[in-house]
Amino acid sequence: MLDVTLVVLCAGNSARFEKMCKKQWLRVGNEPLWLNVTKRLSSYSKFSKTIVVSHKDELNYMKNFSDCYTFVEGGDTRQNSIKNALKKVDTKYVMISDVARACINKEIVLNLLENKDKASCIVPVLDVSDTVIFEENTINRDKVKLIQTPQLSNTQVLNKALDTPRDFTDESSAIKAISETIFYIKGSLESKKITFGDEIEQIPCLKKPSNNFFTGTGFDIHAFEENKEMFLGGIKLPYEYGFKAHSDGDVLIHSVIDALLGAIGGGDIGEFFPDTDEKYKNIDSKILLENIVNFIYNVGYEIVNIDLTIIAQKPKINPFKIEIKSSMAKLLKLEKQFINVKATTAEKLGFIGRAEGVAVQSIATLKYYDWTQK
Repeated sequence: MLDVTLVVLCAGNSARFEKMCKKQWLRVGNEPLWLNVTKRLSSYSKFSKTIVVSHKDELNYMKNFSDCYTFVEGGDTRQNSIKNALKKVDTKYVMISDVARACINKEIVLNLLENKDKASCIVPVLDVSDTVIFEENTINRDKVKLIQTPQLSNTQVLNKALDTPRDFTDESSAIKAISETIFYIKGSLESKKITFGDEIEQIPCLKKPSNNFFTGTGFDIHAFEENKEMFLGGIKLPYEYGFKAHSDGDVLIHSVIDALLGAIGGGDIGEFFPDTDEKYKNIDSKILLENIVNFIYNVGYEIVNIDLTIIAQKPKINPFKIEIKSSMAKLLKLEKQFINVKATTAEKLGFIGRAEGVAVQSIATLKYYDWTQK
C-alpha cells in the first residue's frame, strides 16, 4: 500500500460550463463523471485512501454511489476544498486531481508516483507551441509552461503552503510561494480540462450516456385545516380551508417532489426539507419544487413526463385541472403535454371519503441529460 492519498475535487459550481448539468454529473454510460474519473484514477495504483470532495448540496447524494471512498464537503474555493480534504489525509503524500480532467492516463500517475521524493510537489506540464503574447509583448514561448493536474505533494508542506489567506489556483503555486521545491514531469494532451463544454468533443475516453429511463413514485396525504388558504399544484383555490402541514401544505407538489427524488434515487422530501426546521414553516411549496428541479438538472437528469392522480371527495378538481397543468409545467420546465392530471374520489370511503383531506399519487419518468446533443 502506498503512503499516498488520492483526492478528486468535484465540488465546483460549473459556473463557466455551458451545458444543462454540472460537469461532475455528466453521465458516462450510467456513471456520473466524478465516479468514472475516480474509479479510473484509483485503479492505477494502490492508494492508501481515496477522497472525493463534493459540493455541499450534493454530498449526501454522492454517498449513494459508492462505499469505497471517503466523501468530504467542499469549500467555496478550490483551495478551501483542498484544505477540507487534507483534514482526512494521514499519509506522507497526497495526489490531487480535478474531475474536469476526465481522461488522465496511467503513465502520468505512475510517473508522479515514481518521482514523489524529488521535490515537495511533482507537477505535469505541457510545452507551448504557439507564439505567446503577454501585455502586447511577444515573449519566449520556451519559458512558458501549461500546468496540469494531478499534482503530487508532500502533505506537510502543502498544509503549510495553504495556511494563508492568499488564494492559489493549484498546489504548485502555493508550494512555490513558500520557496519549496517543484519537480516538473511531461504532461499529456489527453489530460485536457473540461471548462466550457465544447471541449468534450476532444476527449475521446468519454462514452455517451445510456438511454435508460428512470421511474419514481410519490404519495402524499394531508388533512384539511379551517381558515387556511388552499394551494394545490402551485395555484390558490377559492376555499376557506387549506391543508394541515408544516409548509403551505401543497399535497400535489409534495407528491411530485417524492416521485422525482425516487426516480434519481435521491431519498424523499423530508431529507431535503425536514419539518423540524423552522425555516420551512409555512414555506411556499413552489420554492421547494424549484429547488428539487434545479437539483435534478444539476446532477445530470431531464424530466420526461409526470402523471398525477388526485384523490379527493372535496373539493372538486376538474374545474382547476388545466390551471394546475399550466402551473406544474412552468415549475417543472416541461411542456403541458408531458403532464397529466387525473382526479377521482374515494367513493366516500375512509379518511378521504369522509372529506377530511386529499391524497395525491405521482409517477415521474426521467432520463439522463444527453450532453452529446448540441
